[in-house]
Amino acid sequence: MVETIRLLDIRETALSSDEVLAAIADPSAGGTALFIGTVRNHDHDQPVDELRYEAHPEALKHLRTVAERVCENPAVTALAAVHRTGVLAIGDAAVIVAVAAAHRDVAFAACRQLIDDLKAEVPIWKHQHFTDGTSEWVGAC
Repeated sequence: MVETIRLLDIRETALSSDEVLAAIADPSAGGTALFIGTVRNHDHDQPVDELRYEAHPEALKHLRTVAERVCENPAVTALAAVHRTGVLAIGDAAVIVAVAAAHRDVAFAACRQLIDDLKAEVPIWKHQHFTDGTSEWVGAC
């Protein structure tokens, strides 16, 4: 039996949509949904020049819990999620998630659930630096 969760990782190296799509390739899937979150050049109407992501030591465990919940839908045939940590530049991929499913509506819904739950529940924090020299933590308590 092939595992539904094909790729989960939190890493400091660059992310690849090709790697994620290859991980979830499945002949039984009729639809594949992919989301790529990238570093944008602004937030709160302020220009951003870089971000740093930091992950709690148990973040990958939390990511697995989120992925397992998404895979409870039997129409989900494959899932992958990778998040980057460390210093990222404008335009870098910060997170890539993808879901393959029997039908496109399931793939879209599951991909949306995966990214939304990842952002809400996985302890990864963003420290963004603004061009005026100020910075802020996002998602940190």
